[in-house]
Amino acid sequence: MSGQRELVMPNHVAIILDGNGRWAKSKGMPRNYGHVQGAKNVEVICEEAYKMGIQYLTVYAFSTENWNRPKDEVDALMKLLRNYMKTCLTTAKKNRMCVRVLGDKTGLDEDIRNRIAQLEEATKDNDGLHFQIALNYGGRDEIIRAVKKAAGRVANGEIAEADITEDYFSSLLDTCGLPEPDLLIRTCNEQRISNFLLWQLAYTEFYFTPLAWPDFSKEELAKAVEAYNHRDRRYGRIEEE
Repeated sequence: MSGQRELVMPNHVAIILDGNGRWAKSKGMPRNYGHVQGAKNVEVICEEAYKMGIQYLTVYAFSTENWNRPKDEVDALMKLLRNYMKTCLTTAKKNRMCVRVLGDKTGLDEDIRNRIAQLEEATKDNDGLHFQIALNYGGRDEIIRAVKKAAGRVANGEIAEADITEDYFSSLLDTCGLPEPDLLIRTCNEQRISNFLLWQLAYTEFYFTPLAWPDFSKEELAKAVEAYNHRDRRYGRIEEE
C-alpha cells in the first residue's frame, strides 16, 4: 500500500511456549498430547520466522522448575525431547538451521547430552536461522553459574575484579555470542517472564497473546512483529534510530 511504512523485523525473538497442557485439557486430551502438538508447532514457527527475516529464535522448552511436575509428565517430556532431537537434526539439515541448547546440560541424562552435542556439532556451520532451545534452563541458575565462573577466575588470578564488566559477564552466560532479544512473546495470556533470560531481557519488548502455544500461528507471529513496530525503542531515554 502506498505510503505504508515497511515493517522493521526484530533480529532476535524469544518465545515462552506456554499452554500446551491447558490446550490439551480443553480438547479432552491428556497433557502430553499438548506437548507433542506444541513440539510440532515449534518446527512451523521456526520456518515461518526465518521466511519473515528473523535471524535468531530462542524458545523456552524446559525450565529448571519443570522438574517439579508429576513424574509421568516429566518422563513423557524427556521422551518427547529425545525424539525431538532427531527431528530437529533432520529439519536443521533441510533448512540450514544452526541449533544451540541453552541451560545446565549436566542435569540431563547422558543420552540426551550426547544427542545435543551431535546436533550442535552437525549444525554449527549452517547459515540459516539461529535456533536456541532452552532446556533445564533458569535465568537465576544461569547467572549464578556465571558468577561462580568469574569468582573462580579471580581467585585463580586469571582476571582481576576490575575486569568483570557487563560485556565480560555476558561472555560467561549460556547466550555468549548471541544478540539480546528484541522481542519476547509469551502465549496463553500469562504476563510474566518466569525466570527466562533475566539478564538478556533488560531492553526487550514484550508481547502477550491469549492463544495457547499449539494455536500460535504464522499470522499471530506477524501480529507480534507488527505490534513490535508500534513501540518506540528507547535506551536510556534515547530513541533507537
